[in-house]
Amino acid sequence: MAGKPDSKSEFISTAQAARQLGLSLGAVQQMVESGTLAGWKTAGGHRRIRQDSVDALLARARSPSAPTRSGGDRLRVMVVEDDRLLQNIYRETFLTWSLPIDVHVMEHGLDALVEVGREPPDLLIADLRIPGIDGFEMIRRLRDNPLSSDIAIVVVSALGPKEIAASGGLPEDITVYRKPIPFHELHGYVQALISIRRRARHAG
Repeated sequence: MAGKPDSKSEFISTAQAARQLGLSLGAVQQMVESGTLAGWKTAGGHRRIRQDSVDALLARARSPSAPTRSGGDRLRVMVVEDDRLLQNIYRETFLTWSLPIDVHVMEHGLDALVEVGREPPDLLIADLRIPGIDGFEMIRRLRDNPLSSDIAIVVVSALGPKEIAASGGLPEDITVYRKPIPFHELHGYVQALISIRRRARHAG
């Protein structure tokens, strides 16, 4: 692995990842904590991030399906949540962010799949316990379909890791948060996604 001087290291520092992604150190650290980027901490407390994890994020940002869907720099976000109160909380909170996002809220997993087929979002935020087909099945179908396999997916659920594992688990690239909805983390995630895709488009 250590052979050629011009070969990329398997692990890079937070600062190197931040430079490659065009993000702040804090944003990259948050992405590691949330599982969006794969990394680990050394005994001395320094983060090391997998280079292939950064490469995969950049490749996804440069994919043809990146956000010309909503036009311009706007990010299309779909929320799949059946609780009416939480639907309103999502809508009202997103409005306060003043970010270039278009939010579409769906109640049922099957309806969400149909809508994704018509106009894929850039980011899908989903509960796991939803009517019709549940979030596990919905996510499996999205990842099995080449037309939707690159969509960034975040799960926000009351289920814990053991309950999720007992129900079959989720793909490794899915970011999972516990309820109540962690809007601070979601805000950072959305900001990072906007920055990465905007930078990738302008670079391409």
